[in-house]
Amino acid sequence: MEPLKGLLIVNLATNLPGPVAAMRLYRLGAAIMKIEPPSGDFLATAAPEYYRKLCDGQTVLALDLKTPEGKAVLDKHLKRADLLLTASRPRAMERLGLDWPSLQAKYPRLCHVAIEGYLPPHENRAGHDLTYQAEAGLLVPPSMPKSLVSDLVAAEQAAGAALGLLLARDRGGDAGHATVAIAAAAESLAEPLLHGLTGDGPLGGRHSGYGIYAARDGFVALAALESHFQQQLQEALALERINRDDLERVFLNRSASDWQTWADQHDIPLAVVR
Repeated sequence: MEPLKGLLIVNLATNLPGPVAAMRLYRLGAAIMKIEPPSGDFLATAAPEYYRKLCDGQTVLALDLKTPEGKAVLDKHLKRADLLLTASRPRAMERLGLDWPSLQAKYPRLCHVAIEGYLPPHENRAGHDLTYQAEAGLLVPPSMPKSLVSDLVAAEQAAGAALGLLLARDRGGDAGHATVAIAAAAESLAEPLLHGLTGDGPLGGRHSGYGIYAARDGFVALAALESHFQQQLQEALALERINRDDLERVFLNRSASDWQTWADQHDIPLAVVR
């Protein structure tokens, strides 16, 4: 299905959240024009294969939006675009004349999704995924995070916001604006921790059937949370009860890959920790 076929989205966002959101919309049929500064996108150097994947099928154009010539080219594309996707702080957008009031006055059919770090009154505060995760309590110092989860969740929220704006406009409403704050996305990721599910909670290691166990080589992640999975685990291992001590002893008897095969045969949620 390509519900966005025939729509044009101009993406001024570099790095991760904007391009990931744009790729989601591209896969729904939208045409994407990605406009980069003359210096390019950091992601193209840091992770070139990932960058190419996120730009696949899109038009990529280098423009200096601080020059009259660059602004004129952007203006030409925005006049025919359906949505503008940005990831700059509001004061930078104002300097470029791309703040929402200016966009609304000049391009009445253009919707706008702005990915920003923080909500007002801190909308111009600097930040990146690492600092958003730190503030939300998602880090375990001194380890660095395994993924840019705040950026990725914000990207999904931005794609959802874009769909909502386009649907509202095509149902007869006005073109609209939405702000997605990455710090708020990080806070939403911390909700299970704040409400006691993870950390010291049942999904943080307190539940014997939901945890990480050492195998003869490597580790396995066991997620026998529901009663029927616990019953299947108990019967398959011939245990009188499910407790951590017994599971730690049993899992040491086989390799992690052997346990994966065994779990698949017994319909038990278990996976090798890569």
